[in-house]
Amino acid sequence: DEYQWNGPFYFIQGADPQFGLMKAWAVGDTNNGDDEWGEEIKLAEQAVQAINKLNPKPKFFVLCGDLIHGMPGTQWRKDQEQDLKNVLKNTDQDIPLVFVSGNHDIGNTPTRETIDNYCKNWGDDYFSFWVGGVFFLVLNSQLYFDSSKCSELKQAQDVWLDEQLAVAEKHKCKHIIVFQHIPLFLRNPDEDHDYFNLEKSVRQEIMEKFHKAGIKAVFSGHYHRNAGGCYRGLEMVVSSAIGCQLGEDTHGLRVVVVTSEKIVHRYYSLNELSSQGIEKELLDMLAKQN
Repeated sequence: DEYQWNGPFYFIQGADPQFGLMKAWAVGDTNNGDDEWGEEIKLAEQAVQAINKLNPKPKFFVLCGDLIHGMPGTQWRKDQEQDLKNVLKNTDQDIPLVFVSGNHDIGNTPTRETIDNYCKNWGDDYFSFWVGGVFFLVLNSQLYFDSSKCSELKQAQDVWLDEQLAVAEKHKCKHIIVFQHIPLFLRNPDEDHDYFNLEKSVRQEIMEKFHKAGIKAVFSGHYHRNAGGCYRGLEMVVSSAIGCQLGEDTHGLRVVVVTSEKIVHRYYSLNELSSQGIEKELLDMLAKQN
C-alpha cells in the first residue's frame, strides 16, 4: 500500500536529545561531565507531549542521531539510554519512531562492536521504508566520516545504497528523502571540511549520487543549530537540537510537509509547538488532496 501516493502528509524530525551534553557543556568537560541529564529529560518529555497533541497525527517521528551523550564504553551511557527510552515509550503508539545513528551513539570512529551494540538497542544503523509513495533512506553517516576500523561495513552500506536507489527508480516514487546524522554541508556545498560536515571529496561523491538519483532533501542534526543550503536541486536541511543548543536557536522540532510537488518544512520551538501546534499554512497544504 505504501508504494502508492495517497495525498499530502507530514512527519516530525528531531535531532540530538543527547542526554548529558548540557551539564558537560556547562562545566566544560565534554568527556566526563555528563553525569546529570534532568534538563534533557524534561525537554524530551516536552517534545513527546507536543507531538502527541498534534492533529492530524504525523506519519512518524524521526530522531536524527546523538540520542545520548555518553560515547560507547563510558560510565553513564546505559542510564542515559534507559532514561531516553522511558521518555520515548510515551509517544502515541500510532506514531512510529525512526532512529538514526549519530557519532555519540556508535563512536567517532565506529567499530563492528559499537555498531552491533547500537543495532541491539535502537534498530538497524541503515535501512529504508516507504510512506505513501515516498521512499525514505536512513544512513549511517559515521561510515562516511571515519570508517577506518570497519571499512567492510562502509562498503556494505555503499552497495546497499546503490541497490535501494535502483529500487526507488523502478517504483517511480514521488520523492526520495534521506536521514543522516552528520550534514553533507552546513551552508555551501564547497565549504571547508570540519567536525560538523563531511570531508569534501566524500561529500562531492554523495551529493552527485543523490542528485543523479533525484533525491529532493537530506535531513540531519549534529550541528545543534539550524542551517542548510542547496546543491543542484538537492536541499540539505540541518535541524537544531531537542537538547543542548550551541547557537542562538531554541530547543525544537521540525515539521516536514510532503506534497506531490514539494517538501516544505519549518522549525518550531518546543514551546511554540506545544502551545499553538502547526500553523494554518501547513495544515492547508495537508488538506489539499492532490
